[in-house]
This record gives sequence, structure tokens and C-alpha cells, in this order.
Amino acid sequence: MIVGVAWFTEGMDELTRLRESITRHASEGVTPTALPGLSVLRVSSATEPSQDLAEPTLAVVAQGVKETALNGRTFAYGPGQFLIVSVELPVLGRVVRSSPEEPFLAAMLTLRPERIAALLLETEPGAGAARPAARPPAADRAPAGIAVSDASPALLDALARLLALLDAPQDAAVLAAGVERELLWRLLRGPQGATVRQIGLADSRLAHVARAIRRIRRHYDETLRVDELAALATMSASSFHRHFRAVTSLTPIQFQKQVRLHEARARLLAAPGDVASVGFAVGYDSPSQFSREYRRMFGVPPSEAGRSGATAP
Repeated sequence: MIVGVAWFTEGMDELTRLRESITRHASEGVTPTALPGLSVLRVSSATEPSQDLAEPTLAVVAQGVKETALNGRTFAYGPGQFLIVSVELPVLGRVVRSSPEEPFLAAMLTLRPERIAALLLETEPGAGAARPAARPPAADRAPAGIAVSDASPALLDALARLLALLDAPQDAAVLAAGVERELLWRLLRGPQGATVRQIGLADSRLAHVARAIRRIRRHYDETLRVDELAALATMSASSFHRHFRAVTSLTPIQFQKQVRLHEARARLLAAPGDVASVGFAVGYDSPSQFSREYRRMFGVPPSEAGRSGATAP
């Protein structure tokens, strides 16, 4: 299933400014900038699908088209659209429209919960209070961990001004935090506002699932105990399974498997060597099972890890 394919046609002046700023500061691939959490992406040709572990991120496209897939569901996004990832997720990405003359261009901002929380506390004085005894069902529902929407002209303008500060370091030291705050506010007021809000709320369902995800990421090589994860997320086992799958589209065991394989790939790329030892290190007891599942996920056996790639969301 492909979603998000109707490209945004308004705000072209802002898109032009975005393209110009990204072109000035992007090398081929992902380029971190001097502003913490802000990076730019330039890809000069269409790419093959590649696996990656995405972090909570806003990615806004200025030129070209990209597809990001999560467990079989594909999200396509083009100029004037944004992808939002609200928790750490294993995704499959590929650039589908790009050329040397018109490369794929995007800007990406890490979504930091503490920045969103500070904004909520200022604009919603009760946001930091304890949860009421009863709450409407919709407010308790965990949103999907990934979505695509059209960017408003105001959001594009805020992002263009944030990128413009890269050309004025002295101004950036004073103004960048305020422009990022405005950009987050535009997100909160936009079509994915409910999801962004949950990122910043410590007691939201999304935050509880994110806590369990971080536990899996840190202890991926250990036996997964769903009851312990459910307790960490302050949910019953059945409720935890339901909300975890709603956010990630995966079961906890499927999620752990993908984390293990991503870690194995990183190790093999850094130091090619004993494939069986890497499999054991990430939690596999059977070398044949490790090789089989690695090939299924990355398209090559672990002995050829360098042939599989990764890109940003």
C-alpha cells in the first residue's frame, strides 16, 4: 500500500529557498549541519531499497521523490511534503525520482521530546500534570509511528529560515532555538499535531511504547520478556501488544529480530570477519538461522554485508 503521493503545489517560494539552502550545504548523501539535530540530504540518482533504523525525525522534501516502507506499508513523499517518524523504527527506504540535474533534496530535523515538552508546558499549562482518572479513548490511542503529510507554507517558511541561519553563524547562536521552536509549533498545529504532541508527553501511550523500544534497542541480544516490557510501559500484556503493533506495525519479537539484524550488519561493515561470532553476539544461537534471516532482510548473506546499504528516512 502506497500513501502520500499527491505532491503539494503551494508554497513554491519556500520550496525554492529550501532547494537553494540544501544545495549550498549538502554533499552527496546525508550531511550533518552546524545546528544540532539538523541535517540535509542530497541524492543524485534513484537508489535501490535499503534498510535503516530511523530515529524520531521530521524529513521535508524540497525536490525529488522518496519512498519509505514499514513492514510492507509504503509511504511516498515528494516536494512540499514531510515524513514524520515518532519512535525508533526499522524502515526500508529508496529514492525513486532523482537525477544529476535535479537531485533528491531534503532537510531532516531530529524530534527531541524535551523540546516538544517545553513548548507544550508553555502553551498548554496542564500538559505536565498527572493524567486524569478518565480520558476519552482517542486521547489514549497510540498513533502510528510513521506518517506523511503536506507541509503548510508556514512550516516550509520556518524550515527555510532555520536553514538560512547556516549562512550566518552569529545569528544562528541567538536565533536558531527560537526558529526551531516555531517549526515545532507549526508541526503541533498541523495534520500530525496529535502525534508530535504525544512525543512530548511523558505519560502518552506513544511515550510508553517508546520506552519499551529503547529497552529492546539496548538489550537486543537478550531473551525478550514481553511481561517485563509491558510493565515498563505500564500496560497489561495484551494492551502492550496492541499499542506496540499500532505504533510499529510489528510484534515485539519481530522488532527485536530487526534490531538484531541491523546491529549485526553494522558490526560486519565495521569489521568483516567471523560471521558466526557476530550472530552469537547479537543473540542468535544458530548460525544457519542467523544467515537465513540476514539474507531475507538485506538480500545478501552476512558474508557479503558490504553490498547492502542504508539511507536516511
